[in-house]
Amino acid sequence: MRIYELFLKVLYFCSRIAIYTFQFFNIMGKFIEEFKAFAVKGNAVDMAVGVIIGGAFGKIVSSIVDDLIMPPIGWLIGGVNFSDLKVELPKLVVEGVEVTTAPATINYGNFIQTLLDFTIIAFCVFMLVKGINKLKKKEEEKPAAPAPAPEPSAEEKLLAEIRDLLKNK
Repeated sequence: MRIYELFLKVLYFCSRIAIYTFQFFNIMGKFIEEFKAFAVKGNAVDMAVGVIIGGAFGKIVSSIVDDLIMPPIGWLIGGVNFSDLKVELPKLVVEGVEVTTAPATINYGNFIQTLLDFTIIAFCVFMLVKGINKLKKKEEEKPAAPAPAPEPSAEEKLLAEIRDLLKNK
C-alpha cells in the first residue's frame, strides 16, 4: 500500500468522524433547547419545588413519629421500642459448613412506624387539599358583577311604543 493511499484512507475516516461529531452535537443542541423549554415552564418548576418541600416534610413527619409518638406508645404497651420488633428467621444449616452470617429478620416494627408516617402524611395532605378546595369554592361563590342589560333593538322599541299606544286607548 502506498503512502498516499494510506493518507487518503485516514483523511476519509477523519472526515467521517467530523460528520458524525457534527450530527451528534446538532442532535444534542436540539435536545438541550427542548430541555430548557421544558425546565423553564412554570409547571416543571412548581413540581420541583413541591418534590423538595415534600421530601423535607416527610423527614419532619418521620421525626415526629419516631421521636414523639412512638416512644409513648411503646411505653404504654410495656416499654417496647417499635424499631426492635422483629421476627428472626431460623438460620440456614448446611451439613459440614458453619454459617456465620447475621440471621434474616422480618422487621414488622419498622413497618408499623412507616405505616404511621404514611397515615400522618396522608392526613396532612388531605387537610391541605381540603383547605385549598375551600378557598377555591369561596372564590367561585363570589357573585360576578351583573352584566348591564343589553340595549333593546329598534324592533323591540317599536313594539313597546305600539303596546303603550294600545294601553292608552
